[in-house]
Amino acid sequence: MLLRKFLFGERYLTKVAAVYPNRQWAERAAEDVRENAHVTGKQVQVIEPYDHEWERKIEPEGVGIWRTAVRSHVTLGALGLVAGAILYFVLWFIPIEAVRSTPWLSLIVMSMFGGIFGLMAGGFVTLRPDHDAVVRPIREATAAGRWSVVVHASSHEEERAVRASLDRTGAPVASTL
Repeated sequence: MLLRKFLFGERYLTKVAAVYPNRQWAERAAEDVRENAHVTGKQVQVIEPYDHEWERKIEPEGVGIWRTAVRSHVTLGALGLVAGAILYFVLWFIPIEAVRSTPWLSLIVMSMFGGIFGLMAGGFVTLRPDHDAVVRPIREATAAGRWSVVVHASSHEEERAVRASLDRTGAPVASTL
């Protein structure tokens, strides 16, 4: 939970989605999720066919995404910097002659490379590659004239309840990690 606070600025990290052939099934599924999984109205989005704002319904937290970018880069960049310094001290005490012959330069180089790798990890966290499992089916369904339901879960318990509710409809369900 603490790592989540330092890396993510979004309120709803998990998304669960299902695709339906018509409006009635999608709205019935959305209502079932609201009643049985006890989620609020804004957490459940019904996406119409050919909806031009489907992306905003999947990723409604624009400011939260920016907070995630900043937090993940700062946190993982700092951790990488510290990891590089720790590596320097480990190599110093082994002793490795290359490190001992240029101590300050070695410390700077290892710390900077650690920081760079940390920033790259922050970029990976910001990209959220796990969201593709939800975005791709919704994009395809919207373009093909089908209806979709996307639920933004705030906890793992809520995600399990939402998934169980959507699974009962018989539609294929996709979710982020």
